[in-house]
Amino acid sequence: MHLFLVAGLSIFTIWVIFQINSFNTSTNGESIYLYLVPVFALLGYFGSQMVFKKMISRIDSKNRLEDKLKKYQSALHLKYALIEIPAFLGLFVYFNSGNALPLIITICLLAYLFVQKPNKESIVKSLPLTIEEKSLIQNS
Repeated sequence: MHLFLVAGLSIFTIWVIFQINSFNTSTNGESIYLYLVPVFALLGYFGSQMVFKKMISRIDSKNRLEDKLKKYQSALHLKYALIEIPAFLGLFVYFNSGNALPLIITICLLAYLFVQKPNKESIVKSLPLTIEEKSLIQNS
């Protein structure tokens, strides 16, 4: 799923760039949306980390491994959504204004989303797992 989110956002970003085909860096008299994009990007970045950690901390170590992994997956989905929503907002503002700032912010959020790819090490590091569960995940 992570790959599809990154690929979809990447393709849409490239499409928007080719549609506009110009860059504007002026902030004189621009709409308020130009100033909201960095605010939403910061909220998405820090909010995604905070919400993810909060959801992971609520996972009980006594739960079955399947339940832990389902809750981990739900936390990841919410984390990805909190990153992707400001990125799409940035593309929308860039598409309407031609200003490069929202595009640059979107590309940064896209790079951050790409780096958030789940792997075995991050699962073992994030979840409260028993020794048996850790070895099961690492050996699968």
